[in-house]
Amino acid sequence: APFTLQIVSVLLLGLALGSFINVCIHRLPKNESIIAPGSYCASCKTKISIWDNIPLLSYLLLKGRCRQCNNSISILYPIVELSTALLLLSGFIKFGITIKFAIFCAIGPALLAVAIIDFKHLIIPDAITLPGVLFGLAAGSYLIGLKNSSLGLISGAGTFIVLSTIHYWIRGLVGMGGGDIKLIAAVGALLGIKYVFLVIFLSAFIGSLVGLIGVVLRKINFLSRIPFGSYLAIGTLIVYFSGEDIINIYIKTIMSVY
Repeated sequence: APFTLQIVSVLLLGLALGSFINVCIHRLPKNESIIAPGSYCASCKTKISIWDNIPLLSYLLLKGRCRQCNNSISILYPIVELSTALLLLSGFIKFGITIKFAIFCAIGPALLAVAIIDFKHLIIPDAITLPGVLFGLAAGSYLIGLKNSSLGLISGAGTFIVLSTIHYWIRGLVGMGGGDIKLIAAVGALLGIKYVFLVIFLSAFIGSLVGLIGVVLRKINFLSRIPFGSYLAIGTLIVYFSGEDIINIYIKTIMSVY
């Protein structure tokens, strides 16, 4: 197919997946089904017709308001749809028509949902992480082999369990939620033992940087809970795209120093 048609197809797929991710973001934290009922207005609960549920386009045509009650629709909806489309386009440009891109079409939107849900509610739904562990093992076994995938799962989950246990012994508080542990298990299964530790390092670095900015701006303090799952999602995307490049740059830097 012409390259332009491929780009358009990927963007349309991304918009469609983004619409579904919006449903997950809205319903999973409330333990609601993501299948039934169909899409409805969050304000008046009226069922949204198919013509008013076209990703991005309907929001623009309706000027960000519900056709029935005229209440405003959250700007998050088109942002998620557009972000998912651009995310898939980035994956297509990076990986082309490959199995790695097909896998990314599943994990990219899922990680976006995790990042937003954890940022808003400080939870990571089992409906995402538990299937994610199984998907990670299946996809990881294809990409890196079953042994490496299994070791990545065990290493990632084991590291977080140990850190959480130590934190609890020292401060008497749970330091790492179960959602974070399940998420890093899924990530480890997908990427393997080498890259799961890179994800943890990058996520901790990003989280520390954002946390420091929050403290300086007095938005949070050192005792505030942080959405670490959001940073794990970002770290995973970075490593999936450029993990090998990051490690190579690190090795070259170390060798040049010594």
